[in-house]
Amino acid sequence: MPDSSAVSRPRVTVLDVLRLASELVAFASLALWGFLAWPMPWSVVAGIGAPVAAILLWALFVSPRAVVAVPLGVRTIVELLIFVSATLALWALDLPWAGVAVGAFCVLIGVLVLRRDLR
Repeated sequence: MPDSSAVSRPRVTVLDVLRLASELVAFASLALWGFLAWPMPWSVVAGIGAPVAAILLWALFVSPRAVVAVPLGVRTIVELLIFVSATLALWALDLPWAGVAVGAFCVLIGVLVLRRDLR
């Protein structure tokens, strides 16, 4: 049995937890928009499809274990696209202040993560 003290695990910081929270808020905003902005059979499709599409983009290009290795600029643009879509989704639900708050929070955390990654 391998010695568990020899296993090196990445350290989880407060910034990592806030990044996860910003992503979950963005996905939840897209789900809320999908369920509330469309009439009944389409609300289920949009309510499930919008966050699934965003999660798929995040898993392919942005996540720490991304499937497709892309340059940092492309990663940043995809992440910003997800955050902007969440902001616009809340704005479309006539919740502009919630959209601005979500967008500001997500972009702030994204900038802090980007600064950390560039070090």
